[in-house]
Amino acid sequence: MISKKTKYGLKALSYLAKQETRKPVLISEIAQTQNISQKFLESILLELKKKGFVGSKKGKGGGYYLLRSGEEITIAAVFRALEGPIAWLPCVSLNYYEKCDDCQDEESCALNGAMIQVRDSILAVVEKQTIADL
Repeated sequence: MISKKTKYGLKALSYLAKQETRKPVLISEIAQTQNISQKFLESILLELKKKGFVGSKKGKGGGYYLLRSGEEITIAAVFRALEGPIAWLPCVSLNYYEKCDDCQDEESCALNGAMIQVRDSILAVVEKQTIADL
């Protein structure tokens, strides 16, 4: 299950992608239209800004805007930025691999093969779906 942080991050980015221009959008507008707490959304957008997904402008006409088009931002990229690994076990992660402490050998592990299939199935969807698709 994804966290509310990631769910709200995806909703906010999707809202920004649907704007006809890349003009900044007030955080209050995003929060209200997407039914997200403004305070929580502020922290999410700051994190997405640090990770290079959105930019912001202060003052009159300010707000948040996408730095790239919605077609260029995959759900997988946002998930990794806000959550970390997509894999359910660290030993099957492509980007955050770690050997499991309790496992003698990955090839004889009862879970490893199944978790690779789960990871690959999830990636088949989230690597192709973009913010513009939402």
